[in-house]
Amino acid sequence: MTDQAQSLRQLVSAQRTEELQDPSARTAKIITVTSGKGGVGKSNFTLNFALALQALGKKVLVFDADIGMANIDVLMGVSSPYNLHHLLQREKRMEEIIQYGPQQLPFIAGGSGMSNMFSLSEEELHYFMTQIETVSDGMDYIIFDTGAGLSKETMKFITSADQCIVVTTPEPTSITDAYALIKVVHVTEPSVPFSLIINRAGDDGEAKEASDKIILTAQRFLELDIKLLGKVTDDPHVVQSVKRQVPFIVAHPRCEASRDIQRIALRYIAAPAPQEAAIPKGIKGFMHRWLRRSK
Repeated sequence: MTDQAQSLRQLVSAQRTEELQDPSARTAKIITVTSGKGGVGKSNFTLNFALALQALGKKVLVFDADIGMANIDVLMGVSSPYNLHHLLQREKRMEEIIQYGPQQLPFIAGGSGMSNMFSLSEEELHYFMTQIETVSDGMDYIIFDTGAGLSKETMKFITSADQCIVVTTPEPTSITDAYALIKVVHVTEPSVPFSLIINRAGDDGEAKEASDKIILTAQRFLELDIKLLGKVTDDPHVVQSVKRQVPFIVAHPRCEASRDIQRIALRYIAAPAPQEAAIPKGIKGFMHRWLRRSK
């Protein structure tokens, strides 16, 4: 495991050097993080994953896209005076609604403005795209933390992004709901690449058993290849950190869950990007697919 982690770190370092030598090559990758049901630790994973990516030298923006249960700011213990509503009402510019959490992690609170995104006129969508482009050019990743379950809003985010990370636990209902979400999305938009996170895993064996149920079923019935991105150990430090409103990777950087998140971030950066057709990547691709789904 140590040798593998060292190899991943060397690869990430090489990628970072390449980006610094050619900043124009950087295009923010749009990631959605979702789950088949609530209560699996999706938002907590999103937050700590973003911090782990940032610690590896990546520039990350977290976008709380959970319309009903937005709580990224609560997990960080940070008050959010402005959110997407203020942008869409043209009361604030994009850079003015960005807040900063632990380790100066930038994030945007969704609030009531999230629901407005699904009824914007063409002019309003153009304004939103122009605004988000002002901050996306300097980012490596923009992570949308969506709502749990498969609402029409969550579906639109998933099918518009470059990649979808599905978070589940080893519980049978969580596994079933995660697979159901993947199946519906795949039938609707077969080009969506999926990665899987097993959260609150007892050990590697339990994580593999849970992931195999989804991965093998998807291969057999959907002819879909899903990658296991990793597992996060069921660690008491996570609960303690949630109560303190401090991300566990900050409060307990050496606990088992933090080490898992760090390995996941390394693995994610080192993984080759999925090959797709001529649709653009990044925020331009996101808006292209968003508009296509709106027709």
